[in-house]
Amino acid sequence: MRKTPHLLPRSGPSNELPEPGDAGAIGDVTRVRALLIAAARRGEPLSYSDLLDRLGHRFTRPKMRAVCRTLDAIDAAGVAAGEPELAVLVVREVDGLPGQGWWTAGPPFREGYGGAWSGPEALVFVRALQDRAFRFWSRQGVTRDAS
Repeated sequence: MRKTPHLLPRSGPSNELPEPGDAGAIGDVTRVRALLIAAARRGEPLSYSDLLDRLGHRFTRPKMRAVCRTLDAIDAAGVAAGEPELAVLVVREVDGLPGQGWWTAGPPFREGYGGAWSGPEALVFVRALQDRAFRFWSRQGVTRDAS
């Protein structure tokens, strides 16, 4: 059964989020980060298609590439703040692994991973990083983005 996405309440001009389906939703770091944190707290990854759907868009490769740029920005800020990376939670439906861009963006290299980008070894590596995010966010109170 598909879960209904949790949408954050609006609380004024500085916290206004684009409406689902708005082209700006894909690049909205606050909204995408909140969706990823919610997934981490539930202990489940999101497919690229599911993430785009929660942002009000159908999956297309250009939209996937655009959301990947947002994921890069989210992870850069999170790493700087001492948080585990969240982009690892966004995976392909077919194999449960992040796409090629994630593998070349740096997380595997920062973690010292030199293995394949697919297959059992890759899945073990990705699940370890996902588990790190799940544990971290399940222990956190209300995030600064959702307050």
